[in-house]
Amino acid sequence: MSVIGFQTEFRRRFVKLLSGSDNGNPPWLEIVAEGDQPGLYLPDDAPWIVHKDFATLVGGIRALLVQALHPGSLGGVAQHSRYKDEPLGRLAGTIRWLTVTTFGSHNAVSGEAGRVNGMHDRVKGKYNTNEGENRAYKAADRDLLMWVHVAFMESFLRTHQFYSSKEIPGGADNYIAQWSKAVEPLGLTDVPMNEVELEKTMADFWPELRRDEKTDSVISFIKNPPLPSATKPFYRLFFQAAVTSLPKQYADLLEMKQVPVSTIRPVTKSVLKGMRAGIGPESPIENAAMERLRRAGVIQ
Repeated sequence: MSVIGFQTEFRRRFVKLLSGSDNGNPPWLEIVAEGDQPGLYLPDDAPWIVHKDFATLVGGIRALLVQALHPGSLGGVAQHSRYKDEPLGRLAGTIRWLTVTTFGSHNAVSGEAGRVNGMHDRVKGKYNTNEGENRAYKAADRDLLMWVHVAFMESFLRTHQFYSSKEIPGGADNYIAQWSKAVEPLGLTDVPMNEVELEKTMADFWPELRRDEKTDSVISFIKNPPLPSATKPFYRLFFQAAVTSLPKQYADLLEMKQVPVSTIRPVTKSVLKGMRAGIGPESPIENAAMERLRRAGVIQ
């Protein structure tokens, strides 16, 4: 098999694992490609640079671990998500939102926000707080939207800093400020705009977090999802890389061992680099987004 043939087949299997598509292109490619509008970001913007990087594979795992520590967020997953029956389906939905919001047009972002808001309207229930209150919740509640937002954002930021060789244009503060645009269509406007504010927001949530039997059930599934055998060694590495990148108090709450950064960082970076080489330099999503931006006249 030629190098190009190998890359094509590797990309097809990789895309199928993450999105369910069997043709080498994610099913939301047309959504990103259509139209002649710009979107929220350009190719040299921080969210574009961070989210196209393979360190997001580690960041996604990390974000799920962090989110599971909030009983309200956990309640939504446990009570309304079919994650045990369709684990990759839930992952695909998250990847779709991240991809369309980062690389899609304004119309595509609006449509994706409508899809997510529609799902949020159906997710509601009750959970027990650490103070013993039986609190009603909706996924669209501001505090839960904020928690999911900062958990994702902080995770993608930290894993990029840990495991990517690409500089973030404008640094962490710029990534945080620019990515804030992505959640405005979800109804979340008053969000952290720099690293100091992000850390404060995370700290404000700390008293609400806990680990219990429900947490352990979801975490156990995140640790050992039903993946193809060939992918499991890579997933185990990425899981440990995610744990190592957590703040110590989060790892302690999860009762998970953090291996030295000096040990796991070079291995993780090497594997991610190898995966990038295996798939090849072409990115159908990025290419489609850039072609649309050319039609819009905002890039050459």
